[in-house]
This record gives sequence, C-alpha cells and structure tokens, in this order.
Amino acid sequence: MPLTFPSRQSNSKPNRHSQGFLRHINRFFSGLINTAYDIGCNLLKSSLIEDDKSPIRSGHGVECGPFAITTTTFSIEHIKQIKTKLQVTVNDVITGVIIFGTRLYMQRANQDSSKGNCTALVLLNTRAIGGYKSVSEMIKPNAEMPWGNRFAFLQVSIPNLTASELNNPLKFVYKASQLIKRQRNSAAVYLTGQFLDAMTKIRGPEATARYIYGKLNNSSLMISNMIGPVEQMSLANIPIKGLYFTVPGIPQSLQLTIVSYVEKLRIVMSVEKGFIDPNKFKSCIEYAFEAISKAALE
Repeated sequence: MPLTFPSRQSNSKPNRHSQGFLRHINRFFSGLINTAYDIGCNLLKSSLIEDDKSPIRSGHGVECGPFAITTTTFSIEHIKQIKTKLQVTVNDVITGVIIFGTRLYMQRANQDSSKGNCTALVLLNTRAIGGYKSVSEMIKPNAEMPWGNRFAFLQVSIPNLTASELNNPLKFVYKASQLIKRQRNSAAVYLTGQFLDAMTKIRGPEATARYIYGKLNNSSLMISNMIGPVEQMSLANIPIKGLYFTVPGIPQSLQLTIVSYVEKLRIVMSVEKGFIDPNKFKSCIEYAFEAISKAALE
C-alpha cells in the first residue's frame, strides 16, 4: 500500500488563518499604541508644546489681523492620473503637494526653517449625515443628529525638507500616505470628538473654545476640505464659475482650505498679511504640484 502525504493545500489553509490572525493582533496593538500616542500629543499640543517660529508661523495670535487670500486650481482628472500611477489616494496626492509646497516656501524664506518643528491640524467633520432633518427634530433630547457642529482635529507632523526629498518629490506623497494610513489605525479622532462633546457639556462652550484655540495657536497651519457640487450651479440664471470657503478668526498665520467643483479642485491659501507673501506661497504650491506630476507621470 503506497504512502500518502498531506497535500500543500491542506497545510496552507491553517497557515493563512494563522497569518490573518497575527495581522489582526498586530493591527489591534498598533492601533492601541497609535491611539495613546495621538491623544497624548493632542493634549500636550493644546497646553505645553508649540511649533517653532518660522516663515509660516509668527507665534502670536492673529485672529483679528488682516489676511490675504489667494487661490489656485488643479484638474481632478490630472490628480487621479497621479493617484493611479503611484497607487495612492487623492487625499495622499493633495496632502503631499501641500506639505512639499509649504516646506519649499519655508526653505526659500529661511534655509534653516525647512527642518523646524511644524505641525498641521486637519479639521474633520464628525457629524453624522443621514438626510435632511428639521431644526425641531435636531433640538430634541437624544436626537439622532443633534443641533450644532461636530468636528475633531487630526494632528499631522510635516516632514523635513532634505536634499533627497528635493530631488525626489514623490517621497512627500508616500510620507503623506503613510501618515494618513497610520492615523486611520487610531481611534484618536473619534475619542477627540467625544472629548470635545464631554467638555462642552461639563465645563461649557467657553472651556472648549479655549482648548481649541490653544491647539490652533500652538500649531503652524490648518487644513480643511469639503466635497463640492459635481455639476455647475447658477445664481439668478448666472453660471457660477467657481467657489471656495475659508475659516475666519483663527490664530494661525496660514490656513489652507480645499473644495472640489465640477472636476476642479481649488486650494485656498489664507495668509497673515505682511508676514507671508501670498504670491510666493502660491507659486511654491503650484511648483510642488508640477514637480510631483512630472515625477509620477514621466
């Protein structure tokens, strides 16, 4: 009677199960570590730790000061081509462009500032969206979608600009992709939103406003985005060529807001007037996009 041996398929099945189990375990523990680290950094950033003064951070509250606003527009189809070529997401590409362009401006203004401690706060909407609700429904106790804003901050450290990154701008896109993936494996955003809600209920909206102000004041820039209409709008039968939004009253010298509209993506740069040159900053963002596009597609 011939000897029989177990097939490879029967051995590979438990191996696949064990590998999948180990991946889940690793992801779980790395998520715990990322969450603890992010929450600790968020608390310290709002009270003790602040970014270095740099060409994009004057270091004093400028919420009531004059600001200059400039915009630039990119093709969403072009961004998708870069995304497909690099196998990343649209957010990765845009974040890489902003990080690279910001560091370029800092380096051109002050060579040493390109290695300074610089943090971006990404404003995220955590409000549940489940269709239209009237005001009377939203103000009811324990409403499914209660009245008021629901948001949280995602803290992103901007990588330094070195000679290797300057010669290979795609590194900024890949670094942005790594940062975003790491933040996704963290419950810090959800817990931060819950923390802000609890603080508002216990200590009142003034305490929450002071906490948010401290976090903004200690960081270098703010980034926020929203999805706009995919079809052209009109007002009084006059076609609207473009639109954008900005966040007034923040203490930072630089904020960038992003909105899509009819296959175009507009980046709005709101800068402290007399401190940041809006035209030079805009040219750095546009150069960063061109450099990343050329490196990715050619």
